[in-house]
Amino acid sequence: MSGEYRIEGRRAAEISASVERAVGAGRLAPGELLPPMRELAVELGVNPNTVAAAYRTLRDRGVIETAGRRGSRVRSRPASAPRELIAVEVSEGVRDAATGNPDPALLPSLAEALAAAAAEQARRPALYGAPAIDTELERMARAAFAADEVPDGPVAVTSGALDAMERVLAAHLRPGDAVAVEDPGWGSLLDLIPALGLRPVPVPVDDDGPLPEATEHALEQGARALVVTDRAQNPTGAAISELRARQLRTVLSRHRGILLIEDDHGHGIVDLPLHPLAGATDHWVLVRSFAKAFGPDLRLALLTGDSVTVDRVRGRLRLGPGWVSHLLQDTVLHLWRTGTVDSAAVAASYNRRRAALIAELGERGLAAHGRSGMNVWLPVADETGVVARLLRSGWAVAPGARFRLAAPPGVRLTVSALAMEEIPALADAVAAANTPLSAGRYA
Repeated sequence: MSGEYRIEGRRAAEISASVERAVGAGRLAPGELLPPMRELAVELGVNPNTVAAAYRTLRDRGVIETAGRRGSRVRSRPASAPRELIAVEVSEGVRDAATGNPDPALLPSLAEALAAAAAEQARRPALYGAPAIDTELERMARAAFAADEVPDGPVAVTSGALDAMERVLAAHLRPGDAVAVEDPGWGSLLDLIPALGLRPVPVPVDDDGPLPEATEHALEQGARALVVTDRAQNPTGAAISELRARQLRTVLSRHRGILLIEDDHGHGIVDLPLHPLAGATDHWVLVRSFAKAFGPDLRLALLTGDSVTVDRVRGRLRLGPGWVSHLLQDTVLHLWRTGTVDSAAVAASYNRRRAALIAELGERGLAAHGRSGMNVWLPVADETGVVARLLRSGWAVAPGARFRLAAPPGVRLTVSALAMEEIPALADAVAAANTPLSAGRYA
């Protein structure tokens, strides 16, 4: 119990800092049991309430987790350890089906768009006091949201989808609050939530999105927010169907006080229609980034939502960076307005490769998933073994541990770097490395 490390401090802040320093230095290992609160209070000569406050702070910061009578332990993967570190090294000669990047061949050249943005800045420089969002970009965003039947609301710009989610969560929630999240789900979001002092509550998903019964259960258990991915869900490729959207809206209508965040990062790379949940709760946002369609380095996302939430995001932006660069806004605007990216062709390219990989795996007795986007999710019995054996055979895939909370093991295979003729060879390698695991949903 807490090994050879002696926790120190007289105040709650000192005790929590002592534990956090030890975790950061590796002197308290992941999974290590901390002393019971009363025992530590006697050892330190402080009131048990002081230790309880310290443990509460550590829990809210994602450093420890508590399990009632089983005590408090250092989290198996503290919030300071990004899930991106749960990866394999793609060395020379290894084919990359792991990193989750879009296909560079499908991304637009930025030269003309950047030149157009620079010319616009020369003609009309963006100075202090300028509107936070370009008028034409806002107009196009409103029109696109309306075309997808997203309720009318104010529009804001953030530095990518995760930046938007962080600001929205911080605008409504407090440390210790629970957030219902897809499981498996986006690793960066699963890192962000404990880093904000929030508690993730896993909601299983299938090909059509979060399961309604599990969503209802999470909300009934006190989750104050729900984050869902509309299309091209990472890592499973799930997409919310029309029926699933109706079911989830019915669930949300019974919990109108929760915060709803929709991630539509698949906009521009998928051909499945959007079935938004927006408006089913009093506080909601829908976020669209341009990373997958225009390039990851264009750190820009658009969001719309209820006026209270969007106003809070705008206000916090003003007190921080102030605004997202108008050079970036003008670059995105040029790409969008001129139709530089053929979204239908991009979606078709990913569809062909994804469908081919799923079919090839199916012929080898492996049931993989992926309705949309660039990723395929394969449930496996031995995640670590599959990843290691594939690496030895020349293929890098992403370990499912990057994306899971309570879901069973799996691996994510990204098709964007693959040529069609490579897919049978990858399927052969996966089949050789894998012990099949029957699955219909992902949990």
